Amino acid sequence: MRLGLCCTFLDEPIKFRHTTARFVGGKPRAAQRLFLGELALANADALAAAVGWCAARGIGAFRISSQLFPLVTHPDVGYALEELPTWSGLERRLTAVRELARAKDVRLSFHPDQFVVPGSASPAVVESSLAELEHHGRMAELVGAEQVTLHGGGAQPDKATALARLERGLDRLSPRARAVIALENDDRVFTVDDLLPVCARAGLPLIHDVHHHRCLPGATSVEDAIELAAATWGAREPWAHVSSPKGGWDGNKQPQHHDDFVRPADVPRAWLGRRITVDVEAKAKEQAVLRLAKWVATQERERAA
Repeated sequence: MRLGLCCTFLDEPIKFRHTTARFVGGKPRAAQRLFLGELALANADALAAAVGWCAARGIGAFRISSQLFPLVTHPDVGYALEELPTWSGLERRLTAVRELARAKDVRLSFHPDQFVVPGSASPAVVESSLAELEHHGRMAELVGAEQVTLHGGGAQPDKATALARLERGLDRLSPRARAVIALENDDRVFTVDDLLPVCARAGLPLIHDVHHHRCLPGATSVEDAIELAAATWGAREPWAHVSSPKGGWDGNKQPQHHDDFVRPADVPRAWLGRRITVDVEAKAKEQAVLRLAKWVATQERERAA
């Protein structure tokens, strides 16, 4: 069982830089490109440090922030990576990250923000979402990320119609972008039962989020969902997500919110000893991952004894 860290660090001095369109838009065009190029270099260096940190501690996956290169798809200050004055150095750094992750067996992924909805009823949202996914496909190629996690989105006017729109939207992606898409069940709209037929028709893998499943169960049990979702990955190592609800489950009217750490009781025992990657979605970031890793190691040793 491989654990994954998501996007940022709580205590470690590994930081990813951010910016805003308002700040960048106040600069002349050449100055914008220079600033964004230097920011991209800094984030590439931070990514290399993050992969190295994971590898040194036996953490087998890292989810990369979608803001690795901020504002790329922004309508006013957007840019192509190749336009940046630092592109040659950036490309070398990203190649080094890709090679490091491969050598150290650290799986990389992305999870776009919730405004990325290729199955939206709004044509404008669909267009912007597809542009964002094309950018993610390009980033995945550059750093060697294996998948880009996507929720189904809204269900207007009904689930069947919305999922049909999602499939049509994904069919418009380039082969590069579509090849890395993976669907994930969510905690408010689409269950494992809703998405498995889409995955089967579209040839997409399903990421089983067990916390979402418990918030929105559907007809399939957690145990069965683990097996069904794993089967969609074929020969590849399946991916899953785990988190615990802030405040626990009992009497919690908003169990969707993530806690600082993952409680062992919330980890499906069917994952233990299994070839699977599990991203740890917890507010305490690396502290939560390292704490859970110790528990997993103990459990798997006991199972193997």
